[in-house]
Amino acid sequence: MVHELAEFERAAEACHLTEEQLRAALFDDRPTLYGHVAVDGNDAPYGAALWFLNFSTWEGVHGVYLEDLYVRPGHRGTGAGAALLAELARICVDRGYRRLEWVMLDWNPAADFYASIGASVTENWLPYRLTGAALGQLAERASPNRR
Repeated sequence: MVHELAEFERAAEACHLTEEQLRAALFDDRPTLYGHVAVDGNDAPYGAALWFLNFSTWEGVHGVYLEDLYVRPGHRGTGAGAALLAELARICVDRGYRRLEWVMLDWNPAADFYASIGASVTENWLPYRLTGAALGQLAERASPNRR
């Protein structure tokens, strides 16, 4: 479903995730990624939420960062996305986490849905990302004593 999400987000060529990578991230001895899957009566998956823990230095506690939320087109509008998000909210509340956060593309029609459940845009904060050559160039500036 991650590749389906990449196609929906108009970036299929940028998605290189393999089944082995996903399995390792989810099921390693110390997993770094967690997931919830929505299945129908025949155990066929139709939605998924992939997430990991972040940490707020201001709050002093962890939070959940939702990396991907995807519901297959035939199941959108059924409450599947809301149920997946509700489960993540329950995890936050039960564990004392104070945040459930994510980013989305500015054209994504889910904006109204997110607003309807009380989510808001984080004003004055811009997401940044360092990848590819720029990531490598910055890594080269690291202290040689650290290698």
